[in-house]
Amino acid sequence: MVDITIRGAGIFGLSIAWACVQRGAKVQIIDPNGAGSGSSGGVVGALAPHVPENWNPKKAFQLDSLLMAQNFWQEVEATGAVSAGYTQSGRIQPILDSAGLALAKQRAETARVHWEKNATWSVEKVGDDAWLPASPTGWVIRDTLSAHLHPRRACAALVAALAAQGVPITSEGKERGKVIWACGVEGLSMLNEERPRSVGNGVKGQAALLQYDAPGAAQIFADTVHIIPHLDGTVAVGSTSERDFDDPRSTDEKLGDVIEKARNAVPTLKNAPVVQRWAGVRPRARSRAPMLGEWPGRTGHFIANGGFKIGFGMAPKIATVMADLVLENRNDIPKGFEVSASF
Repeated sequence: MVDITIRGAGIFGLSIAWACVQRGAKVQIIDPNGAGSGSSGGVVGALAPHVPENWNPKKAFQLDSLLMAQNFWQEVEATGAVSAGYTQSGRIQPILDSAGLALAKQRAETARVHWEKNATWSVEKVGDDAWLPASPTGWVIRDTLSAHLHPRRACAALVAALAAQGVPITSEGKERGKVIWACGVEGLSMLNEERPRSVGNGVKGQAALLQYDAPGAAQIFADTVHIIPHLDGTVAVGSTSERDFDDPRSTDEKLGDVIEKARNAVPTLKNAPVVQRWAGVRPRARSRAPMLGEWPGRTGHFIANGGFKIGFGMAPKIATVMADLVLENRNDIPKGFEVSASF
């Protein structure tokens, strides 16, 4: 017997399956393209918080998820014996001018209020470490809440953990039990066909891996680019956000601009060779927040979509609230995340 069928083996589908299995549910996953085949198979993996000001339920939800992440990934890795590449090594951001410096100091105070003792946001002088961004003021922001992982490895770690629990991932099959649709861009297209207005769309992103060994170092966010030092001796840089595109899988000069920005921001990367280029399309809900909850008009069917840019960071908490809803009929989904917010 199967209690839950999950359509889609990206980060949302795999994480929700994991949360349901941990509560004793029998789960099957169906994805015609295989696990991590869409935008979840990318290379960047920044798990970074929104700025700690103008606090709202979305930021509180994200904070909870980031604080859950270490235990979540440790349990996954321990079960499946595959590393997700997770490390909570923080984030560094250059401060560009005096106004930015004043704002950063103000945010340090609001972080104390909202993050409490769980993490810090501090303003520091640039040191002599080669792994630092160029900063025109000589000051940087360092937060300890940010973490990162390797998206492909994280999906592989979840697949291994689920396999160890007897959860199959098949390319086709019959839906049984309650059905959770976590189909990313394809799922948004399907929803758009039945709605009078668009509920979301795909946004293309391009990213690259450079060969540079800085495992355990903090991630850097500079000049709109995420610079992620993975544990495997590569550094990911990305990504673009393209609403209009012809080929969802091709890379072009836009990625070249991202790589150049990363090298200018962190001079030690100047001669690091590019070992891989990646492009994919990420699902962006109309509300710009994750889209979670019951599928209106389809009893026993649920939606988990819209993880644009923040899917991996939100996944532990999203998995929890979706398992609460589907298995226990308990709805702890923030109002701004409900399916109706995008419908």
